Amino acid sequence: MTTLYDFTARDIAGKDVPLETFRGKVLLIVNTASQCGFTKQYEGLERLYEDLNGRGFAVLGFPCNQFGGQEPGDADEIASFCKLTYDVRFPMFAKIDVNGASAHPLYQWLKRQAKGLLGSEAIKWNFTKFLIDRDGHVVDRFAPTTEPAAIKPEIERLL
Repeated sequence: MTTLYDFTARDIAGKDVPLETFRGKVLLIVNTASQCGFTKQYEGLERLYEDLNGRGFAVLGFPCNQFGGQEPGDADEIASFCKLTYDVRFPMFAKIDVNGASAHPLYQWLKRQAKGLLGSEAIKWNFTKFLIDRDGHVVDRFAPTTEPAAIKPEIERLL
């Protein structure tokens, strides 16, 4: 059976990171964008990370430019925006596609594990969230409109 730990992703600095690195942690994986109406969720995501990181939780951010061109910057611009605007400390990864033929393999797997509204696999917009348990399995998928704080009880249940 495939788990999150079977994948590798390039971090925002360009280094390949085996997701095995996060074994044993509860994770919230989010496709992000710097110029979206939901961008303010970086604040809530960072708060979750700060509050729960010591208990074995992490947020993994995956910038994506597939929705309205709302993540046009390069890796340096994205990293700078996240740090300067929201003081993001959780791990950020290189910009990826989450839909279509060029979708990152991680996102192909995530979408198969937890379908969206009406059984659709497609990611509909920025800030779609996937909750992963300590064993690397997808537990749930949350719409972009779901505020990070609303997910905290489910995260705490898994910790």
